[in-house]
Amino acid sequence: MKTEFLNTIPVLPSLNVARDVDWYREKMGLEVFFADNMYAVLFRENLCLHLQWHADTEDDPLLGGSVVRISVKNILPLFEEFVQRGAVTTNKFLSNTAWNTNEFGFYDLNKNAIFIMEDVKNGDKETA
Repeated sequence: MKTEFLNTIPVLPSLNVARDVDWYREKMGLEVFFADNMYAVLFRENLCLHLQWHADTEDDPLLGGSVVRISVKNILPLFEEFVQRGAVTTNKFLSNTAWNTNEFGFYDLNKNAIFIMEDVKNGDKETA
């Protein structure tokens, strides 16, 4: 039997888990499944993100250039919601990219890059 990959659950570094949980709730509409001072599990529908506290020392660095790409269908309503939440500005939407996506991106409070994208099927390209 072949292994079937179902999803990706990124674990993003955080300097302040409680602060970052509030940010993700406000800016992305995520809900808390679990949270303490060291770790949090956040979700929205089929999306799940984990946050893990790091001391930001040489042995436990905070920032390592984390990037998350979240694949969705029907991206425009989510983009409009995130504009309303103040997570992005209207000029951040990229339509029909050279790599066949519609997408937008932003940074969280710890400089983790988060990109929301949808595949644009050949012959079914729409402009936003």
